[in-house]
Parts: sequence; structure tokens; C-alpha cells
Amino acid sequence: MSNTLGLLGGGQLGRMFCSVARRMGYEVIVVDPDPDAPAKHFASEHICLPYEDPKVLDILVKQCAAVTTEFENIPAPLLAALEKQLIVSPPSQAVAIAQNRILEKRFFKQEGFPVGHFVVAESAQELSQQLRDIHYPAIIKTARFGYDGKGQVRVANESELLNTLNTQPGLFPIIVEEQVPLRLEISVVLGRNRQGQFSVWPIAENKHRNGILDITIAPARIRDELANRARKIACDIADKLNYVGVLAVEFFVTGIDTLLVNEMAPRPHNSGHFTINACVTDQFEQQLRILCNLPLGSAEALTPAVMVNILGDIWESGSPHWDQVLSEPTASLHLYGKKEPRKGRKMGHVTVLGHSASDALKKAEHIKQILHIPD
Repeated sequence: MSNTLGLLGGGQLGRMFCSVARRMGYEVIVVDPDPDAPAKHFASEHICLPYEDPKVLDILVKQCAAVTTEFENIPAPLLAALEKQLIVSPPSQAVAIAQNRILEKRFFKQEGFPVGHFVVAESAQELSQQLRDIHYPAIIKTARFGYDGKGQVRVANESELLNTLNTQPGLFPIIVEEQVPLRLEISVVLGRNRQGQFSVWPIAENKHRNGILDITIAPARIRDELANRARKIACDIADKLNYVGVLAVEFFVTGIDTLLVNEMAPRPHNSGHFTINACVTDQFEQQLRILCNLPLGSAEALTPAVMVNILGDIWESGSPHWDQVLSEPTASLHLYGKKEPRKGRKMGHVTVLGHSASDALKKAEHIKQILHIPD
């Protein structure tokens, strides 16, 4: 196999993939229309073009042995075209489902996976025919381009729902989901290769702030029975999709350990960053191993860990005190090379190791105080 790989998307996930790929002897051509794409600093070459540009397909086919993606909003038709001539992971069909909330939720329901109550509407007229079926409080979600709390509006009743859609008619098509009585959020990050073999990292417990991941605790502080159920559902989803690559499945936990599938991400995941410091094989190396048809690495955890997300908000009061963060000997700092810190923008993360999840969490909470990250 040629040692040149293609990567569609040049954000922080691509940056971390490139770092691993270069360490393991591969060249990486990154395609991203952003001239300041974080991954370009680790790439062999940066193609600064829109994904739909015909030159992109031509360059990747001529120079690469295999292609992977960094985020789910890569045009699925481009992946389908590449699949005809190259190894592509993840598969275009899975990406097409994951990048559309309506297709994704329908897939979960049709395949028998547990989901909360939802209603789909392509237009205001279609919605008006289903108003009786909506349970409140509810969340309106756009079908496409929603992440980190974007493309979502919470409504308490029918009046708020109609007012929102009257003032924002461009939201359609939409999915309206019942807001479940959330007790906990967890995620399963797994790798599945072409032979259908799995490698699953410890279940992660996630806490969000303003719709954006704040911290991840691994392993999650849940019963083994719940962890096993979540792991099985995530693997069954991957099997149903005939998935090849790294996949994250997010769950809501309600009541007495009731699991509901929230969404999936066909790529390495923010909640899987702890694997870089805490596991035998991290999610980015596994992504590369699967893409290149190498044996799966072990997903075994070497130590409990907590990851703290670093957003652009903390630069508002000046440059962060990284020296104070690193005064904790088990803390590792990962910055993403983004030039402009903005409110809500992911700029990096810190992973803290501990003798137990509680020990790591205590250290992580101290680091949050140093960085003035609110609880």
C-alpha cells in the first residue's frame, strides 16, 4: 500500500490524526477550505479547496491509497465517488445517515434502538398536522449542521414552538424531540475494522455546559450492567451500518438506568480524547490502523482520566496560565493551533490522570478553577 493517505477536514481532530500518521510513517494530504486549518501544520500537503471542487477528487484518487474524514459534514456524494476507486473509511452511507438528524433518528427507530419520542416535519404544513403528537418541553433541531448546541432551540409549549418557527422559517426541515428527564450522559467510542472486529474504549461520562462538552470522566461512574448494555447497543449500531472506522455513540441515561440513544458521530470524538493519555491505543491511532487494514490496537485503559475542554472564553481575561495548569504532574495540555480564540470555540483540552475517576476529577476541578472555567 502507498504510504500517502487523504484526510477530508482539517480541524483539531484532523490535526491529531495527522500527528499519529506522521509518527507512524505515513504522508497525509489534508483537504480543507480554511487556509488556517489546524491540521495543515502536521500535514504533508494542504489542499485549500472546497470539498465539492472536482480537483479534490482527482488529487486524492491520483495520490492516495486510502481516505478518511475528520468530521461528519463532508459531502457524502464525494465519499461515494471516492469509494469507487479508493479505500474510504468511514463508509459514505453511514456518513450520509449521521450527518442528517432526521435520517439518523429514523435509522435508530427502524432498527429497534431505544430513542426518545420525536416528530419529523419537512414544512410548516406537515408540522401543523402533527402538533398533537409533540410532547413538551421539547427541543427543535435542524436536520443538518448541528453540533455543540448549534441548530437547537428549546421550547416549553406549543406557543413557543410556533413562535420560534414563525420567526425562523428557515429552520425546516426539522425534528422535534421530547426533552427527556436526563440523569446522566455517556458515550461509547469504538473501532470496527473491515473484518467486523471491535475494539471498545471504557465508557465515558460527559458533562456539558451551554450545549458544549465541558468534561469527560473515564471510566464512567456507572454500574457494569449499564456499561455492558451501552457497549452492546453501540456495537449493534456499528454492525447494522456495516461500519468501518472509529464511531462514537452518545446516550442519555434516564430514570433507573434507562438508556436512550441520542446521536452518533462517524469519527473520533471529543469525549474520546482521554484515550491519548490514558489508553494503550488512542482513537486516532485506531482510526489509522483501521484505514490501513492494520491489526486493531488494544483499547485497554492504563489509568482513570478526566478531560477538560478549553474554550475560547477563557482568553477574555488574558492569556491562560499554562504553567499553573502543568504544575499538576499528571496533567497533559493539548492545544489545537487555532489563531483566534472565540467564545464557545474549542481551543484545546487538558487530560488529568488519577488513581481513580474521583481522584482525577478532583484534580480536573482544580484546573478548571485555574483557568476560570465555570461549573
